Amino acid sequence: MAELDDLSRKILALLQQDATLTADEISERVALSRNAVWRRIRQMEEAGIITGRVALADPVKLGCPLEVMVLVRTNTHDARWMDRFQRIVRAMPEVVGVYRMSGDLDYLLRVRVADVAAYDAFYKRVIAQVPVSDMSASFVMEEIKETTALPL
Repeated sequence: MAELDDLSRKILALLQQDATLTADEISERVALSRNAVWRRIRQMEEAGIITGRVALADPVKLGCPLEVMVLVRTNTHDARWMDRFQRIVRAMPEVVGVYRMSGDLDYLLRVRVADVAAYDAFYKRVIAQVPVSDMSASFVMEEIKETTALPL
């Protein structure tokens, strides 16, 4: 199911906004039977289009209001270093996103922490475990847009 028809796109758009919607609620909104909606959702799951359903949490209420974009550069590009670095950052709960980049930047990390002191502790834990040539941070001052919904 590489291509989605209009009804499947509508169903997926609704689920991206609110994954708690029932098949009945979706069927009313897209004018399709509950069973047909449920079948389309199952097909999208089986095809790997829908990869999971999650609850989005408020980082402020959970004590990690500060979002930090961490830029990592390394002089080491061998598989062993990459594997070690990736294992370390995947295991750190503060890291909510890790991206290997093209260009002069090697990695971009999205990190959620309580405050600057918590970021400093995070920074020290990273550099104690894996050598990097440069690790710099930009603190998010204002979130303009944050979404998990993909354009359909």
